[in-house]
Amino acid sequence: MLRHQAFFWLKRSGSVADRDALITGLRTLAAIPHIDSMDIGIPAATEARDVVDSGWDVVETMEFAGTAEQKLYQDHPTHQAFIAACGHLWERVVVYDAKIV
Repeated sequence: MLRHQAFFWLKRSGSVADRDALITGLRTLAAIPHIDSMDIGIPAATEARDVVDSGWDVVETMEFAGTAEQKLYQDHPTHQAFIAACGHLWERVVVYDAKIV
């Protein structure tokens, strides 16, 4: 299994309208058949600690059966349409892909 997490920093950090637009766009990705599970989140109001990075605005977490399915997701027209429609909202994206052991 592969867990894919994409953390987004908005160009206008703190903009609720931009955050909501990005979340709406991310929800369209759930229609891609290669995704086993998907969650979308925003920073939690947890205790501030040196090891906690809460500077991002939105995160999406997906699970795939493996790397082949994740590649099909990357190339899927719905994913490409999401990037085209929402790419103007973020200034930075960091992706963490992990093989579940």
